[in-house]
Amino acid sequence: MQFEIDNKKAIANRGNLFRLKQVMRRAEAGEPVKVGFIGGSITMGCLATEPELCYAYRVYEWWQEKFPKTEVSYINAGIGATTSQFAAARVEKDLLDQKPDVVFVEFSVNDDANEFFMETYESLIRKIYTFDQNTAIIIINCVRYDDGGSAEVWHAKVARYYELPQISMQRSIYPEVAAGRISAEEITADYLHPNDIGHKLVAGVIESFLEEVYTEREQKEAEAEEKAPLTEASYQHAVRYRNDNCDPVITGGWKKDMEKQNAITEVFRYGWTAKEPGSSITFEISGSEIAIQYKKCVKHPAVVAEAVIDGDESQVIKLDANFEETWGDCLFLQTVLRHGKDGKHEVKIRIPVDCGPVAEPFYLASVICSSKQGRA
Repeated sequence: MQFEIDNKKAIANRGNLFRLKQVMRRAEAGEPVKVGFIGGSITMGCLATEPELCYAYRVYEWWQEKFPKTEVSYINAGIGATTSQFAAARVEKDLLDQKPDVVFVEFSVNDDANEFFMETYESLIRKIYTFDQNTAIIIINCVRYDDGGSAEVWHAKVARYYELPQISMQRSIYPEVAAGRISAEEITADYLHPNDIGHKLVAGVIESFLEEVYTEREQKEAEAEEKAPLTEASYQHAVRYRNDNCDPVITGGWKKDMEKQNAITEVFRYGWTAKEPGSSITFEISGSEIAIQYKKCVKHPAVVAEAVIDGDESQVIKLDANFEETWGDCLFLQTVLRHGKDGKHEVKIRIPVDCGPVAEPFYLASVICSSKQGRA
């Protein structure tokens, strides 16, 4: 089925193409190229019937076809139901350590449209941009097909400030849906995740932009200037603590989850579990931003754990593991300190002494911390 999409409208921001043109010229010269993606469930390929039919793989295939004499590698770091806040903590291990030459970033339907996620998004972008001075970044903005909603407006502020290419489905595919020229049901089963046809449309929009850049790849362009943060960018140096890289103080029945993680999408690995009332686990970490990551369960009743920061019992934070949706257990990230004092903090997580019978133990996936001074 053919759809008429105005791909030109998708270019929300052309940006500075210095790095992207460099990658294309290197690929044309026969140098190996690694194409990386990071995002949520759409990037992961949710609702594509085969991994090779998701938009990310299709875009990777564009690079293979355009540069047939070049070794092109594919890195997909998409994890469903996650935001740029988590991505800022995991991007180094899940993607950047593999040294991608170009990175496509997609979180516009995962991040909420507000200043908080603008800051976490900028932090992620800065982490990628500064990790390797040659890495090109392309921002991808997907959209909800029922109402056209996304965090694109907030992500656009970051794209324009850093002069990054920004490709919008809200400006290209969604207008056709809103006008009735494309039925949403033809391209998505849930008005959010593209089906095979929808993934092909998204890939086509991105590939159209890449084709345009390819035609002008030899045209010289000055590199964008290095810039100070637009927001506080407090999550740029975020670090994730799990049982494979830290040793918290444990009392009671907390147990390490030592099951091997075979893929990054196996999100419930290397954490800790507990259900025994009164059990506690205490972390000593440094930073100004702290978040606790745990499993929200579809099986009820689940544990409602407690977090205490720096021993302040007047500000006990509830960590409610009961998930009110039904699609499956959720890896949930709860901020417990934002723009706090940048220094040492004690984070205690405990099972309340009056905790009754529960369907399954509380699963603590990680504690994430970020310092403005560098590694927490």
